[in-house]
Amino acid sequence: MEKQLRKMMGFRRGPELVKAWMIYLGVAAGLMVGAPAQADGVQDYPKQPITVIVPFSAGGTTDILARSIGQKLGERWGVSVVVENKTGAGGNIGSAQVARAKPDGYTLVLGTIGTHAINPSLYKNMPYDAIKDFSPITRAAMVPNALVVREDAPFNTVEEMIAYGKANPGKLTFGSSGHGSTLHMSGETFKMMTGVDMVHVPYKGSSPAVADLLGGQITMIFDNLPSALPHIKSGKLKALAVTSAERSAQLPDVPTMAGAGVPGYEVVSWFGLWAPAGTPPQIVAKINKEVVDIIRTPEMQKQILGLGAIPHPESPAEFAAFVDSEGKKWAEVVRGAKLTIQ
Repeated sequence: MEKQLRKMMGFRRGPELVKAWMIYLGVAAGLMVGAPAQADGVQDYPKQPITVIVPFSAGGTTDILARSIGQKLGERWGVSVVVENKTGAGGNIGSAQVARAKPDGYTLVLGTIGTHAINPSLYKNMPYDAIKDFSPITRAAMVPNALVVREDAPFNTVEEMIAYGKANPGKLTFGSSGHGSTLHMSGETFKMMTGVDMVHVPYKGSSPAVADLLGGQITMIFDNLPSALPHIKSGKLKALAVTSAERSAQLPDVPTMAGAGVPGYEVVSWFGLWAPAGTPPQIVAKINKEVVDIIRTPEMQKQILGLGAIPHPESPAEFAAFVDSEGKKWAEVVRGAKLTIQ
C-alpha cells in the first residue's frame, strides 16, 4: 500500500508521505462511517411522520384517495401520515412544494393527470419539471369523469344539452377543479367536438365547484366520478354521461359520452404517488411495495371500486413510462385547442 501511495502521490519519503497517509486514512474513515449511516437511514425508514401533499381542495377524489391510502400506510408503519391540501394554479403550487422538498421519503405528493401530464404543456411558466423533479412511485387509480347537472336542469340527455347550448350561445357554464385539470380538459374537449359555446369557471378544487353547481351558480361539471357519485345517488345531481370508453359499474344506466351523441369522446383521469427527485431508490421501492400491497387488499379494492374508480397499482418504472406517454398525448391536445395559461 505504501509503495502504491508513493507512486500515486509522486514522492518517496519524508513528511509529505506521512501527511498523505493521514489524508488517506481520514477519507477512508469518513467513508466507513458515512456508508453505514446512509444505509441505516434507508433501513430505518420511516422513523418520523410522513406528509402527503394533495394539490387540490379537501373532499375531491385526489383527497379521498390520499387519505385512504395514507391511513393504511400509517397503520402498517406505525407512523403518522399527514395529508395536507395545498391548492392553487391547477395543482402546481402543491406539486412544486414537493419538487423542492428534501428527497428523504418524508414528503410525497398524490398528483394527477393534470399536475404531471397536462399542466407542463398548458402553463407557460411551470414551477417544476414533471419528469426531472420527481421520483415516480406508483399509479393508484384510474377514474372516469361524469357530466353532471342539477336535477332541475332544462335537459336530460347530452343531445338535449347540445341543442340547448347551440340555441343559447354562452349561457352554459362548466366548473372545474382548476385550469388544466381533467375536469377542465373534459369540458374543452367537449366544446371542440360539439361546437357548443360554454364558459369555463375554474375553482381551487372540485368540491367548491360542485357546491356552486348545487347552488345554481354554474350549469354543469365534468366531475371525477368518486366525488360526484354521492350527489348523483342522493338525487341532487343527475349524470348525463360518463367520459370513459365503457360504462361505469357504479352507474350502469348512464351512457358513455360517445354513446350519448359525441362519437370518439374519451377522457379518463388518473392519480399517482411521487417523491422528490433524488429520493433513494430503496425508499422509493419500499413505499411502492407497501402502497401496491395496500391497493391490492380486498378492503381497498372494494373501497376504490365503490368510489367509482379503478385500482391500478404498478411498479415505479411502469408508472414513469405511463406518465411520459400521457404527457406527449396531452401536449398534442393542448396545442390543438390552442390553450395556454401564463
